[in-house]
Amino acid sequence: MAGETQRPQSRVALAASVAFAIALAGVGTIGWRWYSYVTAGASPYDEVGIEVNRRLPEALRAWGCERIKERFPRAVPPYGCQPGQV
Repeated sequence: MAGETQRPQSRVALAASVAFAIALAGVGTIGWRWYSYVTAGASPYDEVGIEVNRRLPEALRAWGCERIKERFPRAVPPYGCQPGQV
């Protein structure tokens, strides 16, 4: 078996692999950005964090809003964390 060579990967499979890796990296980056905003952000009014939080499913958005309200109890809740906003 040492003399066998592997068939090269097709261009379509390579393109699909690269596209998947880029999409996964994007989701990971946005997820990390949101998580750091919710758990360790310097301000509850970070524009990117607010926008990402606002577009998440209800369960994640509620969890994020709870963390923000715990960390900044006297601040006005950011857009998306106030009742009736989404």
